[in-house]
Amino acid sequence: MTAEARSIRHWLEQATRRLDAHSESPRLDAELLLAHCLQRDRSWLMAWPEHPLEPEMVDCFQALLRQRLEGQPVAYLLGEREFWSLSLAVTPATLVPRPETELLVETALEWLADRPAPRLLELGTGSGAIALALKKERADADITATDISPRALAVAAGNARRHRLDIRFLVSDWYAAIDGGAVFDLILSNPPYIAAGDPFLQRGDLPAEPQQALCSGPEGLEALRRIIAGAPGRLKSGGGLMLEHGYRQGDAVRGLLQAEGFERVHSLEDFSGLPRVSLGTKPGPVQGEVEIHRPPS
Repeated sequence: MTAEARSIRHWLEQATRRLDAHSESPRLDAELLLAHCLQRDRSWLMAWPEHPLEPEMVDCFQALLRQRLEGQPVAYLLGEREFWSLSLAVTPATLVPRPETELLVETALEWLADRPAPRLLELGTGSGAIALALKKERADADITATDISPRALAVAAGNARRHRLDIRFLVSDWYAAIDGGAVFDLILSNPPYIAAGDPFLQRGDLPAEPQQALCSGPEGLEALRRIIAGAPGRLKSGGGLMLEHGYRQGDAVRGLLQAEGFERVHSLEDFSGLPRVSLGTKPGPVQGEVEIHRPPS
């Protein structure tokens, strides 16, 4: 085998071609998998494209590549994903955190800006990405995070320990395990919102992710309905509810919020210009300005 055939460049080019029909980012996937095997970062690969790979590194890379071609998400193969500049462990028990969900964190932080020591409840925490990002930015916040999956909560709790962030985790079917007398300044969630049977569930990495964290009834609205219906009794007067949802669900979610008596109901667009987060306020005295507006993309 020639030196070129053993080089980082050669193996990356070969892997990129193989992944082209299986991934929206074949080159990036190849780089991440090879960097993982070499215990280097991607910039090192770019700096040393002629570096030859030892046989054991080729074996590692080929094994990960086969799993990727079989549909395993890169994050599961690497065992981690970055969210809000936090490196988080992820497993097949949790959804892979996605960049668009950072809009929910950003919106919550703006909403909380003038509220000292707020009490927060995150429903369906998965890997803990949202709760950890908020606690990182607001050390004074008292945060409870729930999930119906004990396996997912174990991942979230491990991520909290790793980053030394103090969060209360509860196994709960939405509000079921929340003390009936507990009230919060803000409830937020990125719940399952894809309709059962939607062909979208067969795209990309979704078939490998936990379906109960993706699907929610024939319209994709079952979880959103339950969260919205249960929120008024668990929010302080003037408290807020923020929800991530599908880009076609903005009208439906705003209608559900208004039907439950929420005020200042509106939606925000993600970085692609699609309605992604809807929020409303429980009637009552409000500290500071609640409504958040951004110009259309």
